[in-house]
Amino acid sequence: MSETTQKLQTETIVQDILSSIEREREREIIARRYGLFDRKETLEQIGELLGITRERVRQLEKAVITKLRQTGVELPHIADSEAILLAAIKRAGDTARVSALSAELTAENSRTDQSRLAFITELCPAISVVGEDDNFYQAAGTAAVHDTAAIKKEVANIVSGIQKVASPVQTKDLATTTGLASTEYATALASISKQLATLNGRWGLVKWPTVNPKNIRDKIYVILSENGKHMHFNEIAEAIKESDFKRKDVTTQAIHNELIKDKRFVLIGRGIYALKEWGYKQGTVSDIITEVLKKAGEPLHRDEIVKRVLKSRFVKETTILLNLQSKSQFKRVAKATYELSE
Repeated sequence: MSETTQKLQTETIVQDILSSIEREREREIIARRYGLFDRKETLEQIGELLGITRERVRQLEKAVITKLRQTGVELPHIADSEAILLAAIKRAGDTARVSALSAELTAENSRTDQSRLAFITELCPAISVVGEDDNFYQAAGTAAVHDTAAIKKEVANIVSGIQKVASPVQTKDLATTTGLASTEYATALASISKQLATLNGRWGLVKWPTVNPKNIRDKIYVILSENGKHMHFNEIAEAIKESDFKRKDVTTQAIHNELIKDKRFVLIGRGIYALKEWGYKQGTVSDIITEVLKKAGEPLHRDEIVKRVLKSRFVKETTILLNLQSKSQFKRVAKATYELSE
């Protein structure tokens, strides 16, 4: 297997590594704990299967992995695998999620492939490994650049940097914002954190809907925000279907219903919505005319009223004029000139 090999035969590699473990019970424990052929199992599940305690399973697992790590590149395929993995990690920015490495280096990138690759990286002396927990995804780094503790510290610094900015950061600005040497390196580190999410080339905290929309309302908000101007609800529905959202199978009716319920969105025309944060206010056309006249503090020509109303409502001029002429709160005081009734 050469360094230029594009794919790792993970099944063959783990089978041969397991064959180097003398006792069948220990092979069983490692295979089940790491999910090398099926889903990962807990200490309790394996202990019950083998008729030993949870603690004994833990002790045996630790002893076997320690021995395998000490053997290192002398294990079957590890030297070649390490070279291939290091080259891929280097291309990714000296750090990479195991899922990303699996996508590049395995044939199917199945969950089992990812589990096998995570197991293989743990046995490579020149690779630093980050285990999955509440804050981190499984990841691997170039040990010569940073150890596991350094990777976690650098990821924490990225999270802290984005928190200080308090708004999503463009990928191209990620390194500058977080004080790192390159965009590739900063992006690689950011991808490891479970506290961060990315969408449309921007990074932010997972709790921010602009980078991690969890429901239809959040997705609508992202679409309008990205578009930068008002949209008809049909256009919003189409944009969601064409987006990079994980779940985008929503109906037009469901989108319309959410637009009506959420105060972040303002109806400014027939089926047309804008964001409240853009300065739009809830209300009918006559409400907007009233606000325009109040703000003016003097009678206004109908053309001026139309001009000012159209800044906040996407309606026909005739609709505005009809409201001026038919609503009792408006009084004509001169030719085509109106003020508020007392």
